[in-house]
Amino acid sequence: MSLSLASLWRIARRDLSARIRGLRLLAVCLFLGVATLAAIGSLTASITEELSRRGQTILGGDIEIGIAQREASEAELKAFAAVGTVSETVRLRAMAIGPEGSDSVLAELKSVDDAYPLYGKFLLQGGKVASAPVRGEIYIGEALADRFNLAIGDAVRFGEASFKVSGIIAEEPDRLGEGFTLGPVAIVAPDSLADTKLIQPGSMFESKYRIKLPTSADPEAVAKSLEQQFPSAGWDITDRSNGAPGTRRFIERMGQFLTLVGLAALVIAGIGVGNGVGSYLESKRAGIATLKVTGADSGIIFRIYMMQIFAVAIAAIVVGLAVGSVMPMAIGWVSGDILPVAPGFTLHPLPLIISAIYGLLIAFAFALPPLARARTVPAAGLYRSVVEGAKRIDRRTAIWVTACIVAIVALAVGTAREPIFSLGFIGAAFALLLLLGAIAWVMRAVALRIPRPKAPLPRLALTNLHRPGSHTQALVIALGLGLTLFVTLAAIQTSINHEIQNSVPERAPSFFALDIPRERTEEFSAMVRKEAPDAEINLIPSLRGTIVEFGGQRVDQLEELPEGAWVLNGDRGLTYSPIVPEGSEVIAGEWWPADYKGPALVSLDVRVAESLSVGVGDSLTVSVLGVEIPTKIASLREVKWENFGLNYALVFSPGTFDAAPHSMVATLTVPAKAERALAKSIPPAFPSSSLIEVGEVVSQVTVLLQQMAQAIAAAASIAILAGIAVLVGAIAAARQSRVYDSVIMKLLGATRRQILGAQALEYAILAAVLGLVALALGLGAGWYVIVQIFDFTFAPDPATLAWTLIGGAGLTFALGMLGSLPILAARPAEALRSL
Repeated sequence: MSLSLASLWRIARRDLSARIRGLRLLAVCLFLGVATLAAIGSLTASITEELSRRGQTILGGDIEIGIAQREASEAELKAFAAVGTVSETVRLRAMAIGPEGSDSVLAELKSVDDAYPLYGKFLLQGGKVASAPVRGEIYIGEALADRFNLAIGDAVRFGEASFKVSGIIAEEPDRLGEGFTLGPVAIVAPDSLADTKLIQPGSMFESKYRIKLPTSADPEAVAKSLEQQFPSAGWDITDRSNGAPGTRRFIERMGQFLTLVGLAALVIAGIGVGNGVGSYLESKRAGIATLKVTGADSGIIFRIYMMQIFAVAIAAIVVGLAVGSVMPMAIGWVSGDILPVAPGFTLHPLPLIISAIYGLLIAFAFALPPLARARTVPAAGLYRSVVEGAKRIDRRTAIWVTACIVAIVALAVGTAREPIFSLGFIGAAFALLLLLGAIAWVMRAVALRIPRPKAPLPRLALTNLHRPGSHTQALVIALGLGLTLFVTLAAIQTSINHEIQNSVPERAPSFFALDIPRERTEEFSAMVRKEAPDAEINLIPSLRGTIVEFGGQRVDQLEELPEGAWVLNGDRGLTYSPIVPEGSEVIAGEWWPADYKGPALVSLDVRVAESLSVGVGDSLTVSVLGVEIPTKIASLREVKWENFGLNYALVFSPGTFDAAPHSMVATLTVPAKAERALAKSIPPAFPSSSLIEVGEVVSQVTVLLQQMAQAIAAAASIAILAGIAVLVGAIAAARQSRVYDSVIMKLLGATRRQILGAQALEYAILAAVLGLVALALGLGAGWYVIVQIFDFTFAPDPATLAWTLIGGAGLTFALGMLGSLPILAARPAEALRSL
């Protein structure tokens, strides 16, 4: 029997309900997964494209050269001017003191010259386009104006100079390129910055030189040429193609992580697709058998129902792509200022195409097995399938399914920023599915071999787990996935809450004090002890420097920085100490004697050493104020970064920086009643120093951690919804055989309560066993996220975990019981005629 495609489609279309009854689960699962992937991909592409488009404005030029603790030399300035127009800014943290010394707050003080900005517009409130303020005047951020209740014409003090507020900043064009800040911004002219006397030898500040190049110039080539002219300058040089590298890196990695979560959700939903298709074909069993009896061969059956399935799948994918493509604009509108740049409404074909391919591959891979069973089973077998159960798929189908899975993995790894991480993530997801499948096999085997209970309901419940046609495997996978996701999410959130509520406050000092003049350290300590006699004061030296060589390799000659070598990105904090710093433990090598006076040595954080592939005895050279200082690695340390102390990746031996001007930093731990007095007395007495209230930093960290937990919950909710869809699909797939059981039991005299009780006992057995499995798997997954990714303490709350497990099991149990209600309504005479 041979039919044209038009004839096959006519049959498929007539058989397919307009309300796609039976294939709704397929449509919902594919829509959910594809829309998620399309939204994540489009959002990531929108932000990275906006960062690239606004690269010059974000950076402030075609090239930016950052120099720590000094300004450019005449030779450097001449080289900058030779390649383009130069704008100089200087940025430092400083204490803003309100009118009449009423209050003080840490701010970001920035001086700009007349050429600023080279790109973009510097706007004040009211829409005024501004340039550098005149000497004696200042532009302040809205947050600073609100803190001191300042208006135009009021005065604010920085260091030894008082300034008249002449504008409130509405838009700072290079704000994103400046990176993370601890306070509101204030902008002055270079002469005004000199009037503050805040910049002293050893002060912590950064000079930035933005260069506007001719249109024909290549920024990357110019940057390399400048670096070659001054190889020991210790610059941090960036070009417009990556104006906000940290932001771009974060967005790309977060996008990859969320894409993998979305893909995992789509794979989980794929199981629901398989269950939904199996249930749909089960409902079409009589029609398929009739077609076969009337002469339709397996190929015709396959094509008819494949057309139906793919028609629904393509419709769901198209709707998912449409929703996913507009989601970035909606997310930008809802998130407000949380995102670094506002994503506009722009179609990004690549993520949409990738999402559509994922959807088609998932639909094909999971719909093919049940379709192949219907294709290969003879008509008589179809009529007996209720009691005989499903047959194994044939070899050709297995090959096609394997090819789809390989294609999914190849696409995920090939489009990933970190292929190894992506492969590991996908491997873990598939391993979880295989493990749950193995658990289902074990449960069926145990249920078959244990002694039969005498009571009829427990006996029937156990029999349902292993009898022909049982859907134990689908139910185990559905329940296991759902409960595991619930436990994982609870473990992560309660551990993060523990980190917020217990770890940070117990370890945090009261203040950080920066830029304390070395010659005034005794005076500073005396002032602190006057207000708080029992204060704990930890004073250490502080400098900024750049690693220019490690293990015999020059950094400027590397084509690519080693993975995880964050210390090579720009300048870093440096210090020296005669003793092992608090919060550090030497794990390799030896610490130098307290009275050491030999060649320069350095102690390195062990993780930094691993990223640089160096160890004890290797060389390391740093550039401080343009001077290269060669050292030898004497020891490696385990640093407790989370203790809110003064932790440094690089600690040098005494005498290393004697010739370099530098200041001191301190942590102050004082009683709460003395905090306010110190916050008022220290800034006026030490105008060049900055006092950071750790409570504000802790608040920022708390908000960040809470947002992290919310982001994880939002990402996990997609996978949880997919897990629920799998459960619904498993229940739907089992419905036909359940109807058969219900009819036979009713004919034998069973009541509805007894039938429902047997099914409830079956689900209770599954929930009890899988609850223990989910607890182990969920705790393992939560531990990995908390310890290996976030480097926090894994401390899940037992009570929350227990209630989460009970609630998750209760939810899945309720869904199973709700799915059983239509079965109880089946009338024996009507059901027997349809079997």
